[in-house]
Amino acid sequence: MSPESLARTVARDRRPEPASGADASRFVNAWVEEEALDGERVRAFVLILRTRGCYWADQKGCSMCGYARDTLGRSASPAELAQQLGRALGRYHDEPYVKLYTSGSFLDDREVDPGSREAIVRAFGGRARRLLFETLPEFAVEGALRPLREAFAGELEVALGLETTDPVVLARYVHKNAPPSEYLAAAGRVRAAGAKAKAYLLLKPPYLTESEAIADVVRSVGEAAASFDALSVNPVHIQGGTVVEWLYRRGRYRPPWLWSIVEALRAGAAVRGASRLVSFPTAGGLPRGPHNCGRCDAEVLAAIEEASLDQRFERLDGLDCPCRESWAAGCRFEPLGVEA
Repeated sequence: MSPESLARTVARDRRPEPASGADASRFVNAWVEEEALDGERVRAFVLILRTRGCYWADQKGCSMCGYARDTLGRSASPAELAQQLGRALGRYHDEPYVKLYTSGSFLDDREVDPGSREAIVRAFGGRARRLLFETLPEFAVEGALRPLREAFAGELEVALGLETTDPVVLARYVHKNAPPSEYLAAAGRVRAAGAKAKAYLLLKPPYLTESEAIADVVRSVGEAAASFDALSVNPVHIQGGTVVEWLYRRGRYRPPWLWSIVEALRAGAAVRGASRLVSFPTAGGLPRGPHNCGRCDAEVLAAIEEASLDQRFERLDGLDCPCRESWAAGCRFEPLGVEA
């Protein structure tokens, strides 16, 4: 099955049936995690709202993204979004950094209507110093950004899933709906609106080898650094209902090694310019997430987190384990990625 036909088959199967009103009043999840803000280590409140999710997931979707399963299967009404926000504020304790996600684009009116967007942002105003949300590039326009900038007294940060600056990898392997140039242009619009721009870079899309994936991230860091204030290396983890899971179940995909994250950060630090470079691996150390041999995973993950928080990448230099040679040998001798 070609990557194109596989992507469309998976897209048809992952969208849930329209949810009830009771389900629509509950957000997906919320938690607190450690972050860095203006050189200070702080606590960040992370909130995932339940909306219709990413429109692109209905048409084709990204090869590694299974977040459509956490959606309503329909648009949320303003009243339902207000109920979700009210529940979420009950768990918010004035953390200075807030991250809002919708399993899609916060700026897409089909996911979050403009009035609800302003109400959500305003609810954290005067309490949080920075508020982050994610969007596809076509929605990052002045008309959508300006009202939020006016509604929030602190600093806005807009995250864009650039994934890679290689247009072939982005279109054929990640299955994004726009070329890298549109993400870079969107970052410019975000900055012009007075907000910070953050890029997500994907480590090891399907059909790339381990060594190719490292090279892709490092090159992308260098090419995107001038356009973004922060760059986050996101190693692939296996989400349900995705092309990556289809390959994984057939023994045709392994999540990246933690050593690959270490190498990408070490090499990327040399070309990141003034941008922050971070990686906070999801499902790290688990079989369906980025992992090593199991014996060294906790130590390596802790070093990756610490280096990301304080930007001291020399923390990664002394890490070692017998499995590192297995990783290195695999990088040297694995066949080149199969042209899909």
